[in-house]
Amino acid sequence: MEMRPLGRSDLKVSAAALGVMTFGSQTDEAEAFAQLDLAFERGINFFDTAENYPSPVLAETHGRSEQILGRWIKARGVRDRVVVATKITGPGNAVGDMSHIRGADRRLDRANILAAVETSLKRLGVDYIDHYQLHWPDRPITTSRRQRYSYIPDAPEIVLLEDTLGALGEVVAAGKVRHIGVANETPWGVMRCLALSEQGGLPRIATIQNGYSLVDRSFELELAEVAMREQVGLMAFSPLAGGILTGKYLGADSPPPDSRAADNAGFAQRLKNTRMQAAAQAYVDIARRHGLDPADMALAFVRQRPFMTSVLVAARTVDQLARNLKGVELSLSREVVREIDAVHDAAPNPAR
Repeated sequence: MEMRPLGRSDLKVSAAALGVMTFGSQTDEAEAFAQLDLAFERGINFFDTAENYPSPVLAETHGRSEQILGRWIKARGVRDRVVVATKITGPGNAVGDMSHIRGADRRLDRANILAAVETSLKRLGVDYIDHYQLHWPDRPITTSRRQRYSYIPDAPEIVLLEDTLGALGEVVAAGKVRHIGVANETPWGVMRCLALSEQGGLPRIATIQNGYSLVDRSFELELAEVAMREQVGLMAFSPLAGGILTGKYLGADSPPPDSRAADNAGFAQRLKNTRMQAAAQAYVDIARRHGLDPADMALAFVRQRPFMTSVLVAARTVDQLARNLKGVELSLSREVVREIDAVHDAAPNPAR
């Protein structure tokens, strides 16, 4: 497995990271341990979770993903050989009721950050977190699956980025966090964070965790130059667009049983996007012409991007993970990439 630098730090992470958002809900602990064992055996040292996982977010399962990852690290005795990433839930992360996480006021302020770090350390059973990320900005943004920008005024209680970074600086100075990153962030947010770190001696963000796939390459227009020039690489989530790029949803009257679309009405609605279905079919056709598995091709394309730090792969079962790992270890020919780009250029970003 190729190793890449985490931002400008001396920490090296695998080009694929295992996302554990299914652990504790769709994936039980025994299956989760099998996935973690397989990933580690295949050279993955980067494991990404969040305080609000598993998904779907429920009060009764809250925190299980961190707990399961922590128990595996302790059971296998690998703390010094793995990079642990987790995230704090702010007000922008509002998928479902999350009032069970520090109440209704989940600002990215000092009190919430200090409390969240301590709780994640306890659940993970570790003394420090290698990479701590802001799951969503504290301010409202309009980038997620929207076709145009619309201004949303800041609420009076919004926490300024300098205050958030200042609190993160405290936990870094205390040795509880080594490096920091952002997620679901905009170019303005990334550049503002970088400017503040340079001006005020605040911790520097190392990564951006945003969505990126064959059907959503908007990162290239918005943040790729920032990522490369500033060495703040992408941690790409949803590289298979929730399974759409595997081809398993194409031509079916209803989603396959036990699939994400079968369990998630919101995701099933996305399958009615005819532009995305047409693009997915075109990418599946390219893969088959070249003797490739569609999922392998989709994952390989994401890994090969020059602004990529690590591709987040996630699976419900160890068999799914084994298939996905084939893709992140594959290299695509220039001919395949040219054909992919031609489909994209004809109808860019149909998932947006």
